[in-house]
Amino acid sequence: MIDPPDSLASFIERGPVADRSLAVVNRTRPRPIQEMLEELFAEQHVDVEELDVPDAEADVVLLLDDDREVIASSPLQALEEELLLVNSDLYVTGTRALEDVTMPAVLEGLAETPFRVRGYPAAHSEKLPLIAISRYIERLAWEHGAGRLRSSFQRLSRLDDERGTREVYRRLGTADVDVHVYGVPDWVPPESFPGVVHAGYTGEFRSSWFVVHHTDDGDARSAALVAERVGDDAWEAVWTFRQDRVHAVNRYIERAL
Repeated sequence: MIDPPDSLASFIERGPVADRSLAVVNRTRPRPIQEMLEELFAEQHVDVEELDVPDAEADVVLLLDDDREVIASSPLQALEEELLLVNSDLYVTGTRALEDVTMPAVLEGLAETPFRVRGYPAAHSEKLPLIAISRYIERLAWEHGAGRLRSSFQRLSRLDDERGTREVYRRLGTADVDVHVYGVPDWVPPESFPGVVHAGYTGEFRSSWFVVHHTDDGDARSAALVAERVGDDAWEAVWTFRQDRVHAVNRYIERAL
């Protein structure tokens, strides 16, 4: 078991760095789809290429390690439906129900890969992987129906303003999940809110973005996304499914916030 970090930023910085790349095999989809995938990862430590492989299936995305070994694969269509042809409104408005949230294997496989993303208007889609991972972790907690979920919103009012987020946490309240939310108290949840509120005006209450599902159940998955604001709507982030790493960041949040 690793020691808890001394800050959320140090958790991002000191983890193992995975060297990953993506390859689109035998693409038949229009060229703009390829360009959108390349643009999505253009500022990350993830190269995107095209490969023509005889007798291989068409329109498949491979996740490769630094030895060019295949770690995971996903249909290109899955990335279109989850990332390339959607925007964050899909999650904000609740257009996609919690049980309909899916995670392409190649995106899940980018765990331990540091990301630096910008929001709109500097970039149109860089934050989408983090938003998608956040909702996926919330789904893991809801499906497991136990353990604890710690989520930071910077401003607690997002739990009221964003219909999709409000619905997710209402549904989590119907399960036996120990929910904790964090942020600046610009909105006070009603007594019926199904979770514990941790509020503050400084430091990581304002600058952090995390969604952490921690459970000691060996049959369930723990997961964590941790991001820290490093500029005007710019974030450095990493996500992990390693039990020891999730446990460490959960303990830090429990003690520090």
